Amino acid sequence: MLNYAVRRILLAIPMLLVVFTIVFILVRVAPGDPAMAMLGQYASQEVLDALRKEMGLDAPLWVQYLRFLRDLLRGDLGISMLNGIPVTEQLAVALPYTLELTLGAMLVGMILGIPLGVVTALRRNQGVDYVGRVLSLAGISIPSFYLGILLLFFFAVNLHLFPVVGGGGERNLLDRLHHLVLPALSLGLIMTSYIMRLTRSTMLNVLNEDFVRTARSKGLQERVVIYKHTLMNALIPIISVMGIYFIINLGSSIMTEIVFSRPGLGKVMVMAMKQRDYVMLQSVMIVYSTLAILVTLVIDLLYGVVDPRIKYR
Repeated sequence: MLNYAVRRILLAIPMLLVVFTIVFILVRVAPGDPAMAMLGQYASQEVLDALRKEMGLDAPLWVQYLRFLRDLLRGDLGISMLNGIPVTEQLAVALPYTLELTLGAMLVGMILGIPLGVVTALRRNQGVDYVGRVLSLAGISIPSFYLGILLLFFFAVNLHLFPVVGGGGERNLLDRLHHLVLPALSLGLIMTSYIMRLTRSTMLNVLNEDFVRTARSKGLQERVVIYKHTLMNALIPIISVMGIYFIINLGSSIMTEIVFSRPGLGKVMVMAMKQRDYVMLQSVMIVYSTLAILVTLVIDLLYGVVDPRIKYR
């Protein structure tokens, strides 16, 4: 298991380098001039050239790339072009809101999706199964931002059970959780639909395996057969989808944060794109891509925990 983990961790390093290189290139080939975006289209050429030199944009691309890698190794993401505040300070405020939203949605999806998938698989072609399949299909069909608007309308505007906008106080845990419920539900209920359908299909496949019939023939309790033998062997594809959906939820959090007026990386990224703050935009993309690679690494390591055979490969 240790050798497997070390190999996966070492493999993540060149992946990070490739992703950082792609982000660097994409930001610099995007249309628009950062200096002109800051000073306006009526600024003189001398002033524009001076600002480009100050920001290092006049240097050759390979020099900018080496500086970019050097700053990353030092943990320096640069200074925002708009407000002059270090990017790391601004991301340190926004990142926790995005992570708590993503993790909250994942928690909702797992708590609801896996048990519902098991129940519908065990009640195949019965009333519970039909209802579950219809609800899961409806959940897959609804966009997260539209579901968020519906949740806001019913539970915040009409019933006044939850706040309409905001992310809660930075140091008030209960207030943060209160503001998190509806945004996490808007992402988590959609994820529940996918997890439930996948759990149902994998459970049905595993239930027909010989080792399940053998476990039942030994006289084991049905609860042990279902949860220890069947569900544990069906977890690998479920874990894969949860890892993919963590990354998807990171991207979907942009629209959710806009709908609920929550602080987070999504709003920071949209503002950076509108105002052509390429330093901030580049930093947010780096954070998103790093989180995606780290989640993929964690999923690979979980494979070795769930299926011990993987560590010998």
